[in-house]
Amino acid sequence: MKKFQLGEFEEIVMLTVGVLYKEAYGVSIKKEIETRLSRKVSVGALQSALKRLEQKGYLKSSPGDTSQERAGRPKLYFEITAEGKNALEYTRSTRNELWNSIPGLALDVKFALSV
Repeated sequence: MKKFQLGEFEEIVMLTVGVLYKEAYGVSIKKEIETRLSRKVSVGALQSALKRLEQKGYLKSSPGDTSQERAGRPKLYFEITAEGKNALEYTRSTRNELWNSIPGLALDVKFALSV
């Protein structure tokens, strides 16, 4: 299987695009991440990640309709490409392999109290 490079934030962005499906545009992606993960997302970081993912061929964008409230500018909607789906599947299988390789005792951590 081809190796794919996805950073943690890129993975979160792609998964959120999948969750939002046909309603995935900048503001909705930002709000969804912030709501689901209780994590602040800067517009700049999100826009950079979306651009990077599009350059990698993992996402594709298409303009929506224009509106008065956006001064005639269309929303830019994102969707996962076939290559993006492969990248997500590779990332998930890699993580699962690592999780499944951890011996049970390695995660059986007992906390000692300091005196």
